[in-house]
Amino acid sequence: MAHATKSTPSGLQAFLPTIDRTRTRALTIASWIFQIACAAILLQTLYFKFTGAPEAKYIFTTLGVEPFGRIGLGFAELIVGILLLIPRTAVLGAIAAIGLMVGAIGSHLAILGIEVQDDGGLLFGLAVAILIMNLIILLIRRREIPILGTKFFA
Repeated sequence: MAHATKSTPSGLQAFLPTIDRTRTRALTIASWIFQIACAAILLQTLYFKFTGAPEAKYIFTTLGVEPFGRIGLGFAELIVGILLLIPRTAVLGAIAAIGLMVGAIGSHLAILGIEVQDDGGLLFGLAVAILIMNLIILLIRRREIPILGTKFFA
């Protein structure tokens, strides 16, 4: 009668769990870097929205939603910035940030133009950067996406 022996992983098989742990740690760090960067940008722009800076007033007047759009969007960005910094809500923050940035980019392309008041396209570039970073956050944290994450990315 042959005894079943427990095979121990050798070579590359033994090394794969280490690679998975390292990759997961690296991706988690990358996600946090993007989350903090996006939150910092979103929270930094609140000063201009809430103080009624001339640039912010110009943008929202051009869009036809001054002052309520400026203040309302400021509160939305405040909430999104906070959500991105809380581990349990980071995915919701990323989803909301994507929505806000699609709106911002659309406003630039359809109404404002890429360059607003000689800013060299800075605001447009920041919106694109935030959009890309939050898409990466969602990719990294795809298993945490409500409903879809566990169904499609298990």
